Amino acid sequence: MENLNLILPEIVLFIGICTILMVGVFLKNSFQTVLRLSILFLISVIYLILKDWGGEAQIFLDSFKNDKFSDYFKVLILISSIFVFISSNQFVKDKNLHKFEYPIIIMFSILGMFFMLSSNDLILFYLGLELQSLSLYVLASIDRDNIISSEAGIKYFVLSALSSGLLLYGCSLLYGFTGSTNFENISNSLTSQNIGAIFAMVFILVGLAFKVSAVPFHMWTPDVYQGAPTSITNFFAVVPKAVGLAVIIRFMDLPFKNILEEWQIIIVFISIASMILGSVAAIGQKNIKRLLAYSSISHMGYALAGVATGTGYGYTSTIIYITIYVIMNIGTFACLYLMKVNGKYTEKIDDLSGLSKQKPLLAFSFLILFFSLAGIPPLGGFFAKFFVFMSVIESELYALAIIGLLTTVISAFYYLKVIKVIYFDETKVNLDEIRNVTVKTTIVLSCLILSLFFISPSSINLLLSGLFI
Repeated sequence: MENLNLILPEIVLFIGICTILMVGVFLKNSFQTVLRLSILFLISVIYLILKDWGGEAQIFLDSFKNDKFSDYFKVLILISSIFVFISSNQFVKDKNLHKFEYPIIIMFSILGMFFMLSSNDLILFYLGLELQSLSLYVLASIDRDNIISSEAGIKYFVLSALSSGLLLYGCSLLYGFTGSTNFENISNSLTSQNIGAIFAMVFILVGLAFKVSAVPFHMWTPDVYQGAPTSITNFFAVVPKAVGLAVIIRFMDLPFKNILEEWQIIIVFISIASMILGSVAAIGQKNIKRLLAYSSISHMGYALAGVATGTGYGYTSTIIYITIYVIMNIGTFACLYLMKVNGKYTEKIDDLSGLSKQKPLLAFSFLILFFSLAGIPPLGGFFAKFFVFMSVIESELYALAIIGLLTTVISAFYYLKVIKVIYFDETKVNLDEIRNVTVKTTIVLSCLILSLFFISPSSINLLLSGLFI
């Protein structure tokens, strides 16, 4: 019975999915009901996790691990998903995507993420990964009538399936060379002399790098970001990225902790390549979603810089980074839901020309969010980068820190270019007046958090204290 209590959030989430599915099937025009029930179940799961916060236990032959690390990320993805649901509600209706399956598929992907976060075993990890991936394949191509969306979905499916195959191959090799699927047992038997296991580790890292769209496994990101409906892009940009980084930290901190020198150079390369490509490729973009895609690639580079240190402080700085990144993206995509011209949603940066004259509050929101993404003090994005760079310097990875600082300057250019268009260009089109309270509330909350983060930047450190030795 105690085991069941430990996986109560997963059980409630699964029961919720089954209940909502029945409601969706038997009720006509049930989208709003299903959406509200989904949010209600997500809130109840948050309550269950917070009720037993910080408790540590391993169950089911040590394959399932409950700890503060997994609890934190579960709460983060649940809150993120709720905000994605409420802010994209009107957009989903306008785009005729309001099918009851939509929130259910997202909840299935969240359930898969839960198993990934709590996995202490290769088999459980892979089962969670596939549950998440299958849901994301469907979401990427959910707008079947749009040829660009369908193309993006196929591209994501093919490349993601390839990365999952590489991951599975890596996991099977790791089992073959260590004799166990348990993370702790793998850690105990893994040494730098075990060449086969190091080979397996490379395959696993390749698969995980794809999931977080890090260079050179980023090729799906711009097309999927642009092609998929904005609500789906919003989910892709926030939730799977956070989980992907959490899983990378879990692998580096548990099964691979004894071969730091072998994987560190790989992570450093991926981090540098992501920072450079993301910063440079975003400069010429005219579509704001495509710009955000390259921006996300560079941000993953910064987040992986913290992982590259291989220290507890470095891992904590990455968690802080991804938390602030999630807040920034939720706010930015909420702003995109207000970009509507003559009843049609627009994604062109030029359509923001002179926005400050017609919608000063929305223009100011863009200013705060883009300045934060650029890492300009005293906003939250600055402290996110600050913590990461401090951990990198402490680990004496000076080349990584220097390149990171240089790419930050380059990336500031394309963020400032958008701000220049908003504040200094002549108005080309007038955006429609949208009275959407949930979207505006989301924007206000994210801007407030980013603006006031400087008051107590160490508070999140206190929350994450004791996560790593």
